[in-house]
Formats: sequence, C-alpha cells, structure tokens
Amino acid sequence: MKKVILRALTAAFILSACTPNEGPSAGYPITPVPFTSVKVENNSFWGQRLEASRKVTIPLAFSKCESEGRYTNFSNAAERMKDSTKVFKVHGRGFSFDDTDPYKTIEGASYILQTYPDERLKLYIDSVLAVIASAQEPDGYLYTARTQNPEEPHHWAGPTRWSKVEDLSHEFYNLGHMAESAVAHYQATGERTFLDIATRYADCIIREVGDQPGQACLVPGHQIAEMALCKLYLVTGERKYLDQAKFFLDYRGKTSFKTEYSQSHKPVVEQDEAVGHAVRAAYMYAGMADVAALTGDSAYIKAIDAIWENIVSKKLYITGGIGATNHGEAFGPNYYLPNMSAYCETCAAIGNVYVNHRLFLLHGESKYYDVLERTLYNGLLSGVSLDGGKFFYPNPLESAGQHQRQAWFGCACCPSNICRFIPSLPGYVYAVKDRDVYVNLFLSNSATLNVDGKKVSITQTTDYPYGDSIRIKIDENRCEEFTLKVRIPGWVEGTPVPSDLYSYTKNWRLEYGFKFENPKEGHLKYTFFKEGPKNIIDDKKTFKETFNETSQNGRTNAYFTPDGYLNITRKWKKGDEVTVFFKMRPRVVLAHENVEADRGLVAIERGPLVYCAEWADNDFDIKNVVINPEAKFTLGERDLSTFIPEERKSQLTTWSTQHITTLSTEAQVTIPDAKGEPQYEKVHLTLTPYYTWAHRGRGDMKVWLPCSDKEE
Repeated sequence: MKKVILRALTAAFILSACTPNEGPSAGYPITPVPFTSVKVENNSFWGQRLEASRKVTIPLAFSKCESEGRYTNFSNAAERMKDSTKVFKVHGRGFSFDDTDPYKTIEGASYILQTYPDERLKLYIDSVLAVIASAQEPDGYLYTARTQNPEEPHHWAGPTRWSKVEDLSHEFYNLGHMAESAVAHYQATGERTFLDIATRYADCIIREVGDQPGQACLVPGHQIAEMALCKLYLVTGERKYLDQAKFFLDYRGKTSFKTEYSQSHKPVVEQDEAVGHAVRAAYMYAGMADVAALTGDSAYIKAIDAIWENIVSKKLYITGGIGATNHGEAFGPNYYLPNMSAYCETCAAIGNVYVNHRLFLLHGESKYYDVLERTLYNGLLSGVSLDGGKFFYPNPLESAGQHQRQAWFGCACCPSNICRFIPSLPGYVYAVKDRDVYVNLFLSNSATLNVDGKKVSITQTTDYPYGDSIRIKIDENRCEEFTLKVRIPGWVEGTPVPSDLYSYTKNWRLEYGFKFENPKEGHLKYTFFKEGPKNIIDDKKTFKETFNETSQNGRTNAYFTPDGYLNITRKWKKGDEVTVFFKMRPRVVLAHENVEADRGLVAIERGPLVYCAEWADNDFDIKNVVINPEAKFTLGERDLSTFIPEERKSQLTTWSTQHITTLSTEAQVTIPDAKGEPQYEKVHLTLTPYYTWAHRGRGDMKVWLPCSDKEE
C-alpha cells in the first residue's frame, strides 16, 4: 500500500521536475501543479520559448550528441565489454561528465512528449536508450569514461571506481542526471527502459558506497545525486534511495576530502554562507530541501534558510544570477559582485530557481518567488537565444564585445541544462495547499488543478512581463469555496529583492489593484492604489490593514496576508474573473553601498525585467554614458524578428505576434575637452531587456550605468 500511495503522489514532483509531496507530515506542505496540467498559450511570451525549445533547442542538442561523440562513448564502452582487446583512447578527450548531455536532453524531450506527442521523437529516444543500455556493466555500473578503457581511463576518473568521486570523476553526478532523466522518461511514456538502467546504477552505488564495513565512505564531488535519489524514492517507493540521498548529505564535510569549492569544508547543517562552485552549491541546497521535506530533518531547513539569507542579502546579482567569479565558477566574498567579470553561469541560475521553488513549497512565502522570477526572466533567459539555437555559459552584466552566444560548448552542461529546464517551466506557475490555490507566475495558460480532491479549471490571460494586467477566469469549479492566492511581486511594493541589497531611488507608490466580476451576474469591483478608495482609508493604519477590514461582502472576502499574497475567498462560479493590475513603471535601482562595483551606478528595471544599454541601439559610446537618477522614460516597441536569424523565421510560427518593450530617455555622454576636462553632450539613450542582449553581434553592453544629478 505504501508504494501505491507514493506513486500516486509523484506527479507534482516528477512531472514538474521539481519537488515531492507526501502529505503534511512527510513531504512539502505545498504541492506544485505539474506542468502536464498547465497548457501555455502558443502566441505568448512563454509559448514562444517552449516552441523554440521543442523545434530548435532539443533537436540541436541531440544532433550535437551525435556529432560531438557523446553516443560514441557509450558504443565504445559496449565494444570494450564485448572484446577486452579493443582499446579506445579516452584519456584527455572530452569531460568525465559528457554522458550527462544525452541524459539531460532526453529529460527535456520527455517533458515535450507529454505536451506534444511525437512518435518519431519517441523512437529516436528509444534508439539512444539502446546505445546507453549497451554500455552498462553487468553489476549496473555505467560510466563510459572508465569502461571504454579501464586501464587508461579519463584522467579525471581515477584508477579505480569512486577513487576520485569527491574530486573530478563525476560518477555520482552522472547518476544524478541519469536518474532525473529516467524518471521524466518513465512518467512521459510509462516505459521502464531508462528507469531500470538508472535504478541498476543507483543500486550499484548503494552496494558499494556507504558507512558500513566494506563500503567506500564517500560523497559526491558535484552534487545532484541527492535530488535525483529523492525522485527515485518517490517513483519506486524504495526507501533505500532516500536513505542514500541523506547519507550523501549527512557525511558531507566528514570524509577526508574537504574543500569550500564543493561545499565539503564542514557538515551541511553547520554551513550558513554560500561558498564555492555555485552550481554544486545550488544543487546541494535543493537536495537538502528535498531530504528535509521527506524525512522531517529540521536542521537541514535551518541551514538552508541561513544560506538563502546570505545569498539574497550579499551575493545575488540584480539579474538573479549567482556565482561572481570565473575562478572556480564560484561565489565570491560577501558583496563581491563585479560586472564585467561576473560569471553567473546559466546552470547556476537554473539551480537558483530549483532552490527558491523548494523553499516556497516549504515555507509558502512569496519572497522566494520574487527571487525565482528575477532569476527566470533575467539571469536564466539570457543563457539561451530567443530562437533557442545559441547559448551563453557565463552571463556577465557588462561586456566590451568579448562575449558571443555559441551554438554549443565543449563543456556543454549549460545548453543541455536549458534543454531540460525550459519545457518544465509550466510546472512553476501554480501550487495548491488544501483549499488554497497559489498563482505564482503570470503567463497566458489554461490549467486543471486538484483542489482538496476536486477539479478546478482556470484560464490566465496576460501580456506579462510587458503588459500590466493579469486576468484569471474560473472555467470549472467542483470544489465550491476556495481561496485564490495571487502573488504580489516585491518589485510592485518597492522591494527589488527580499533584503537591502538593492533598493529603488524613489519611494514609489504601491501601484497595483484588482477587480472581481462575473459578466453574467453583474460585478463586484475592488480597484485601488496606495491611497485606496477614500471611503476606506484610515491614516492611522496601513493601507493593507484598512483594506482587510473593509473589503468583504456576503459572498466574497478579499484580504492581504503577510506571506505576500492577495487572497480572494469565494464560492467560485463558472465565469468568475479576477483581473490584477501591476503598474509597469520604469524604476531606477541602487545597490547596497558595500557593493563596490556598483557605487555611483544605477540599473533600470520595468516589471520583472532588468534592462541594459547595448551598442546596437545607440550611436555613441555607451561606456561614457551618464544617466540622471530622476530620468523619465519613454516606452517603445521592437519587433522580435529583428533578434533572430532569417533561417529561423519560417521554423518558429509564434514570432509574428511577439515584440519587446524598449525604454528611452535623455542622457549624457562625457567627452574630454583639449585640457582633458569632461564635457557633457546630450544623447538619446535606448535600453532593451537584458535577456535579449548579444543577438545582433559583438559590442558593448552595460546593465549598471553611471548616474549624475547634473541637469540634462
């Protein structure tokens, strides 16, 4: 019976590539709505990204696995097992984790199969899985960097199994991505082909690695197996996988290999600062959240909360990127956030989304989604071109033209990670707890939710992140009364991030509102801004307190809660609509004074988007531009097709209706006179969303701009 219950509860975790829920006593208290239950509108911001992933990114990744020898590694390993006289020179070729590129691409393709059934794609995946299976050794071990040539394996692999797993071999890391992909494939197809491969490798590790006599007491050098083993536990019901995940975390910092680079410098429950390789760190924090939720280990949660506070208050870029330095692709010291040399690896941004989503599911506070959304729209989306065919590994906040998107990398972890993340995005939109329905991300979609065991269908319509209204319509409700919890983003309320790391130059008005109506029954309307309707304002109380006391009638109760949500409780009827308005005002951002790299500089935002100045939009040297912190901005539109190559336009059908919003303002450039004294010349500065930069060739780009109080 336990296995049956566990399998029934896996959908929200497995299909959204995110988090488990086993009920309030053993699992996340909030359940994400799986991506398979959320259908994104095609002609929309995110519909375009999903189409690009399906038609360009995933096919490209599979083709690179073919051309770059990823499949050859598996076939070579199979040949070596058949005939030990065959020698394959793997030493010095590629990386010890190259096996994960096919795994991650299959994971993304499996998500796509759930939404867009495709027999040809399924057959292609089957053919790849046959090659992968052929490389698995009889006891389940699957690591082509060794099996191809056991006498002379990859120089990161070490002479024997696990001998360098805490350093460079990535044997456990490979298991992690294999298991994540295998679970996705199983859920998409119902076939156990890949799942059996993954469980056999996991069982091999469990037999040989642990704290029992005769076992090697080792932990992953590159984390992710912790997350993946939790997924194997949920989909199989086998407790041994959860126990192994907890072992990997419990013994971190207790083996002989200790280094901040891989967060093994001390036990995880004693850590309170984000250090070392940012991707490893993010995956570890996500794994800690999973294990804590499934085992009830509160010490893990306490440690993650402290680390999260450190990141958002001292180590988070305005783009949501993490990992300041290319030396070790790592976090730097507190407040060390350089711009030109910022690393902000795309994989780290994806990891940051994983962590913040899990913390939301644990704590239910909107602040985690504030960080998630900032990362998603800026530091993560910048990692893949608009057409889905080129990528960034690092995502700096300033460039002198040395950065260019590439179709692939020798170390291809970022493109393949994009393959698996973008198709899972619909699973981050909604969540449910009892009779509370959380609306966390704003994108046009239709969704079917399970609310207190009853079916609820809703439609969301919006032009977000450029438009300022979100309409939520109830299409069907068998639950009767429930609470719709709509996230009020921190940027709307004047808080860029949930700390004092960044702030706006003005104390902006709280400019948002909502209305409720049912077209067939007339309507009840609450529309408000900071001042609120005159008949409900009490100067002795906050706006929210006043609104909460007065915004009730016999059928509907609307109120704010400290978790950051607007709550509307009602016996919902078909046709009920809630429209939320967020004022998309351009805002000027300052960094904390301790961030040396940003002193005297400002950044510009509109809604969830960070903007940048780029050479292609301005006919002057943007390195010398100076902006007034009181500047007024004019909105413009740019056809999205100007950012993609001609050959993609016929392939992607949603481009015709898409555009980006630009910002323009009067600024100044400094030009030295004959004596070397600075002179100021007025210019018209145009800014575009950061995620669109470097689509039009090499050149200068800046997010943070010098500011001056000098009159323009």
